[in-house]
Amino acid sequence: MEDTFSNLATYGYIGLFLYSFGGGFVALLGAGVLSYMGKMDITTSIAIAFTANALGDIALFYMARYQKTMMMEGLRKHRRKLALSHIMMKKYGSWIILIQKFVYGIKTLIPIAIGLTKYDFKKFAILNVFSAAVWALVVGLGSYYSGKPLMDLAELIGEKPWIAPVILVVMGGSLWFYMEAATKKKVKK
Repeated sequence: MEDTFSNLATYGYIGLFLYSFGGGFVALLGAGVLSYMGKMDITTSIAIAFTANALGDIALFYMARYQKTMMMEGLRKHRRKLALSHIMMKKYGSWIILIQKFVYGIKTLIPIAIGLTKYDFKKFAILNVFSAAVWALVVGLGSYYSGKPLMDLAELIGEKPWIAPVILVVMGGSLWFYMEAATKKKVKK
């Protein structure tokens, strides 16, 4: 176990950057807990996650804006989720840039959906940087200050490994039901 912590401390920042480029919630959560344990630095972790997350969404926006054919080809299976993203954009306006940072399942689709519209790039970039900062601070500091309960949960799972699949099934099932309900075609009567 000590080797794992040593490797995470050595390569954790690289992994945090790469994972945060496409999302990063779980990686930043782990970095916060490792910072609580003294294996990583919370300030550095938050800065890395913020930078990668902001750059990742800007890259998605840019690719959607200037590589539409390639992006649409890759999103063919996710048309309903992309439509949901457009509906959420209309409903919440610019706030969706902040909201999407915290909602698993639409995190990568919202910047793509915005990039497919005529939304101003500078406005998106400014709001995205602000949103990435809020996200990194909330998740990073939240996991740091929740380090003890999260470590206790990990210890409980270590003692009773059957709990992990139960938690994953419940969380995955809840997410799946939510996404199915949110993207379901509404029948007009």
